[in-house]
Amino acid sequence: QVQLVESGGGLVQAGGSLRLSCAASGSIFSVNAMGWYRQGPGKQRELVATITSGGSTNYADSVKGRFTISRDNAKNTVYLQMNSLKPEDTGVYYCYANILPLLTTLSPNYWGQGTQVTVSS
Repeated sequence: QVQLVESGGGLVQAGGSLRLSCAASGSIFSVNAMGWYRQGPGKQRELVATITSGGSTNYADSVKGRFTISRDNAKNTVYLQMNSLKPEDTGVYYCYANILPLLTTLSPNYWGQGTQVTVSS
């Protein structure tokens, strides 16, 4: 069984910072790409940032220069450092990881439970 556990959400004023963490655990053989999506009130879920196992990153235009994604492969953990937060960054943030579990050849995407980020103006 594989699970992703997120932490680090909360309430912050505009211009502030938050750091999200997401740790994968369980019967894992390897972890490929990891990343973050978010869903704002009344909006569709959108990609925020991704990072490959080799460290290549990709960001949504709306967060470039403000957010930084990183990972610790030894801990199977992905981080999202969010600076200069804006009210429009408010939403539920979901981490995902493409994981190859033990004793299988399939590598589906696994999802965290979501963590609320609220940015007040």
